[in-house]
Amino acid sequence: MPVTIIDWIRAAAQVVLLTVFFYNAYIALAQNRATQLIRSVLIYVFVYFFCRLTGLSVMEKVLRVCAVPAAVFLAVVYQPELRRTFTPGVRRNRLFRIGGAQTSSDQIETILNACQRLVQSKRGALIVFPRKLALKNIIDSGTRVNADISSALIVTVFDHDTPLHDGAMIIQGSKIIAAGCYLPLSGQTDIRASFGTRHRAALGMAEESDAAIIVVSEETGAISLACNGNLYYDLSHDEIKSMLLSLFNYLDVQPNSSEEARSDAQ
Repeated sequence: MPVTIIDWIRAAAQVVLLTVFFYNAYIALAQNRATQLIRSVLIYVFVYFFCRLTGLSVMEKVLRVCAVPAAVFLAVVYQPELRRTFTPGVRRNRLFRIGGAQTSSDQIETILNACQRLVQSKRGALIVFPRKLALKNIIDSGTRVNADISSALIVTVFDHDTPLHDGAMIIQGSKIIAAGCYLPLSGQTDIRASFGTRHRAALGMAEESDAAIIVVSEETGAISLACNGNLYYDLSHDEIKSMLLSLFNYLDVQPNSSEEARSDAQ
């Protein structure tokens, strides 16, 4: 039977639909440890079929019996990442690129300068940068600001005992969207005992979304960054700026001179 134009159109439509499906699946899992879960599952499946094709019957039987326990184990180990990926109410804004203009290098410099001023005055801060996933529920929990990024405004919100200083500030693009927002606390039990509510809130936000969060410690003056379910403690000015720029461009980040909170908590 000759191939008709309809057949070509049908094939092209299927390719486009599959491309969109797999691309959206990828961006839903990108930049968090859920990609490791997918890799583990693929390796398990590959080994199983390899044993089946090569006649390694004992190994095949063991893998078949262990399949359900292994699935439960992976679901427990990667529970925060799975929750962040499939949490309802956290929505993607667009099909391919999310969020419009990102915070620029100069604006990050302004924010970090404000953080240094807060350190000098022994004040804490919590600043959230949404990325691919919208944080409407978090923003709605605080007070709308919709102001241009300003070091003076950031210091004013956190440096004085205002009603907004205990919550989180949301910054997206070139705007301070809201302040006094409530963040979910991390449920991890192996966090360093000295970490306070701000650090737990930053880590909780990083576990449940793909946002980047700056946290300034009121007690120690350390400036840390939470992202992708991890908390990188006491980073330098340049480290935080470099990591934020990488995150805003959807690149992987891993500071060389810092430790993750969950591994440093022992």
